[in-house]
Amino acid sequence: MLSPETRAFLTELAGRPPVDEPLWVEALTHGSTGAARDYQRLEFLGDRVLGLVVAEWLHAAETGDEGRLSQRLNALVSRATCARVARSLGLGGHIRLGKQARDDGGADSDNILGDVMEALIGASFVTHGFEDTRMMVRRLWADAMAGKTGQAKHPKSALQEWAAGNRRRMPEYRLVERSGPDHAARFTVAVSIHGVGEAEATAGSKQEAETKAAEEFMHRFG
Repeated sequence: MLSPETRAFLTELAGRPPVDEPLWVEALTHGSTGAARDYQRLEFLGDRVLGLVVAEWLHAAETGDEGRLSQRLNALVSRATCARVARSLGLGGHIRLGKQARDDGGADSDNILGDVMEALIGASFVTHGFEDTRMMVRRLWADAMAGKTGQAKHPKSALQEWAAGNRRRMPEYRLVERSGPDHAARFTVAVSIHGVGEAEATAGSKQEAETKAAEEFMHRFG
């Protein structure tokens, strides 16, 4: 069952105490725990609910054409944005992970944080209904909506959109090498999409190397 700390976290998140606690436990449970039920089914549902809420919001708030709206939608519901929202809430400390996954940094993984954020949206939809979930998403995504998320295509976002549009798996980034002293470190990162290919780039930060690798991938395969 939920710990007092996690129950308080979910109460603040949804604006009311959680009902059907096993469902919320499921939403917070990663497969590495070996539990009979993990977050994947609720993530599937929450992803669709999030997309509908943000699409409706953009349609009402912006005047751009379909292409422009789609660009913003893809950025606002991306795993990276979901993970940023999750971090802002301190979600990582409430995720149920197996020991190895936690030791490997799973509580701060974009993939896991983004997936669990969507699972919580799914759990809210099941227990509280669409309108309350819509209000929750609008509150949590207010900063991203008001900011520049999706206003200009970042190379990593462009690559995500390309993958989605071509029915491919999402890009996977991995650190190939870190070299040099701390004050002048160099990072080589590879990005790959299953069934398409891989590209590498080197830069002075891991984030910059990922951005350049995405650019190189699009140059080669896009």
